[in-house]
Amino acid sequence: MAKNGIFDLTGRVAVVTGASSGLGVQMAKALARQGADIAILARRKEKLEAVAEEIRKIGVKCLPVQCDVTDTEAVKKAADLVEAEFGKVDILINNAGSGDTGPAEEMTDETWEHTLNVDLSGVFKVAREFGKKMIKNKYGRIINIASMYGRVGNTALPSSAYHAAKGGVVNLTRALAAEWAKYGITVNTICPGYFETELTVDTLNTEYFTNYMKATVPLGRYGREGELDSTAVYLASDASSYVTGVAIPVDGGYTCV
Repeated sequence: MAKNGIFDLTGRVAVVTGASSGLGVQMAKALARQGADIAILARRKEKLEAVAEEIRKIGVKCLPVQCDVTDTEAVKKAADLVEAEFGKVDILINNAGSGDTGPAEEMTDETWEHTLNVDLSGVFKVAREFGKKMIKNKYGRIINIASMYGRVGNTALPSSAYHAAKGGVVNLTRALAAEWAKYGITVNTICPGYFETELTVDTLNTEYFTNYMKATVPLGRYGREGELDSTAVYLASDASSYVTGVAIPVDGGYTCV
């Protein structure tokens, strides 16, 4: 059996968007530890370079590519760059996103459109361009990162645009899974709950939110670093070859009650 068992990714090429910080970095490193070569995409070039150095120390290749997922031409260029560097694309973790909040009655058109553009249209554009590379090779693992907020509403942080976008990602995943199965491509989505990242730490560590999580999350806490990695690795590997079109919540039980 391969060195990493049924989750071995040696010889695979994985692309992770939104990989300059937070969950994107964690998942990129998780795939690297299983042997995959990595391409990391984000807007912040300096942060990408620093993350790439960390990933290379794991013992795999890592290509940092500056890319705004809302820019169609930039996404096309990124896909071509990755293919030119590695010869193929096997795995895509579609993680880039934003998290605008605010009461629906006060939300501006600009906030609504920006959120949908990044969190839904960006996911589609990235899936489309990297999907073309996978279709050529008749193999692919696409993992869209939605949110538990794509499955339910919430009373803590009004964020209707975010809910709409992430709900769209969940059903886009089903549509792409059905459409691309004939090419040997699986398409699944992970719906994370509350995880501590540089974007959320200030909110999560307030007394209000700590109490809210104790009341609403059966496990009583937010997700810790690394607790999303195993689901990403599973869906990226051949161990999940008969799994497609599903939305897997990793949320401490938030959506089960």
